[in-house]
Amino acid sequence: MQSFITHYGYLAILILMTVEAACIPVPSELTMTLGGALAAGAVHGAHLNLTLVIAVGVLGNVIGSYIAWAIGRYGGQPAWRRYGRFVLLSERDIDRAQRWFERHGAAAVFFGRLLPAVRTFISLPAGFAAMNPVRFGAFTIAGCIPWTTGLAVAGYVVGRRWNAVADAFRGPTVVIAAVVAVVAVVLLVLAVRRRRRGEVSAPAADGG
Repeated sequence: MQSFITHYGYLAILILMTVEAACIPVPSELTMTLGGALAAGAVHGAHLNLTLVIAVGVLGNVIGSYIAWAIGRYGGQPAWRRYGRFVLLSERDIDRAQRWFERHGAAAVFFGRLLPAVRTFISLPAGFAAMNPVRFGAFTIAGCIPWTTGLAVAGYVVGRRWNAVADAFRGPTVVIAAVVAVVAVVLLVLAVRRRRRGEVSAPAADGG
């Protein structure tokens, strides 16, 4: 993952932050802190702008959050309880985010972004509850900004000492790539099945 971010810069940050916010457990702690470190010149030839790193991180979080919100809104709990395990999403994760949302309402979307155990999955219960998309976006942006900014600034402060702390976040990029591929397949299967059900129910309704 570190090599991916170093070579592709803003694009890599956008993709990884989108994937994380779409309920795939890719560590934003690594993505944003490395982005901040690159802005401080941690790797020769890969210098980024700190403001753009933060902006791209927030944008990726918002895009991924809307993807998860839409899946929760239109797929519902049964689909995710059945297929979530394929993207490392357990019923415990769903239940935790659901309880958080039920306890705090719309504000959970904001505060949930600041909690590592909740932030990745909080968009799902917001979708389950059919939260207004504009309000959802406003709370999401407000919650993403301090999280991504804090991580990026921390990476910037670490700067050239990044390699001394990188091992704490290092993970197998092959596994992450496989997870992303599985997600795409699962979503495609769900879409095809939903379309077939619609095609079957339509003639039945006409016949009735």
